Amino acid sequence: MQINLSSPELAINGGEPTRKKPWLDNITTGNEEKQAAMRVLDSGYLSLFEGSHTPDHPFSFKGGPEVLALEDEWCEYYNVKYSVSMNSATSGLYAAIGALGVGYGDEVIVSPYTMSACAMAPMIYGAIPVFADVEIETGSLDPSSIEANITENTKAILVVHQFGIPANMPVIMEIAKKHGIKVIEDCAQAHGAKICDQYVGTIGDIGVFSLNVNKTIQSGEGGVCITNDDDLAYRLKLIRNHGEAVVGPANYQNITNITGFNYRMTELSAAISSVQLKKLDHFNMKRLEMVEQLASGIKEISFLQPIVSRSEDPSKEIFVPTYYLFPIRFNAKLAGVKREKFVAAVNAEGIQFYQGYTEPLYLQPLYQRKELFKKGYPFSALANQHLKMNYKKGICPNAEKLFFDEMIINEHIRLPHNFEDINNIILAINKTMN
Repeated sequence: MQINLSSPELAINGGEPTRKKPWLDNITTGNEEKQAAMRVLDSGYLSLFEGSHTPDHPFSFKGGPEVLALEDEWCEYYNVKYSVSMNSATSGLYAAIGALGVGYGDEVIVSPYTMSACAMAPMIYGAIPVFADVEIETGSLDPSSIEANITENTKAILVVHQFGIPANMPVIMEIAKKHGIKVIEDCAQAHGAKICDQYVGTIGDIGVFSLNVNKTIQSGEGGVCITNDDDLAYRLKLIRNHGEAVVGPANYQNITNITGFNYRMTELSAAISSVQLKKLDHFNMKRLEMVEQLASGIKEISFLQPIVSRSEDPSKEIFVPTYYLFPIRFNAKLAGVKREKFVAAVNAEGIQFYQGYTEPLYLQPLYQRKELFKKGYPFSALANQHLKMNYKKGICPNAEKLFFDEMIINEHIRLPHNFEDINNIILAINKTMN
């Protein structure tokens, strides 16, 4: 089954497009969020954080009532001991690295096929990111590549649950335990995803969630870190809220990496996030329904391989994804045309596919030139000169293959879209083969 781009019926050749109406943005808010926002505005307190140690104050260092309520609700939903809200998931990743005590002389294994903050987080504290390759089938870190990149300097692994599909955490945790390495889970795209009935984010040492406007649930910007470790939770709170001004009065001794950041969430963001959390299961159910429809509609097309499951029998799947995006691997040899031409033809039909997802991070100028701060720090720092810093093209062939050759993504498998919208995608793809 190959693509026929010569048909005069195709929109790219002047024919009528399959879809003419615009695609809808990720609008997930409604009256409940308006009521929550008005509750905060009526109170007059948009934030109650203070960067000081005032144990007699009911809020202050810990945040206001909306922040505390959200953190309690997050703990209940994810069945975890501590939740620490942040003003973004990027802040959460930075705080997680700091909380683990990572710094100069340390390596952190990261994914090359994800958002830039994941690799930036170690460098904020002077550590060096080491890029392991991803699984070609899922885009998540490959456990075998993780193990191959571990050295005596490896302090942590930052795992991304790419596209909302859980990474292979059982194997990754075995590797981490064997080598005494800490694990951070980036769950920005994986709200509510599970492995063996355990939520992602609760498996490693710290889980980080995003509430960015594009995520499954959102407050515009925001994030939440979760952990079951008492000291890590306190360190996350210190890093969030000018901890250097707190550790003295609090008589906290482990002050490494406790510096004056302001990662605090506002009362408005917390109130809206609380409402959104209550809608999460419904949003995920609708996403799964649309994913099933789209995957079923293109399953007979040999040159398209949707990334929807780790097992051949989804009914026995222990990895339960929630799909931030719908990822598809494109096989140009079977299609008979290059990926670029196929995407151009389908998009001319009124569909919005994107190619590649994200270029492997190590190809960015930052890594090619090994320069972030003045004088090439942290790469050129004396404590880091013996560390692994190979950022040449070719170090992660699977990530490069996905970006340059295979990956196609669609983001419309979410509300407010419906089955009719998904059917437009299926019809447009099939039209290119007639």
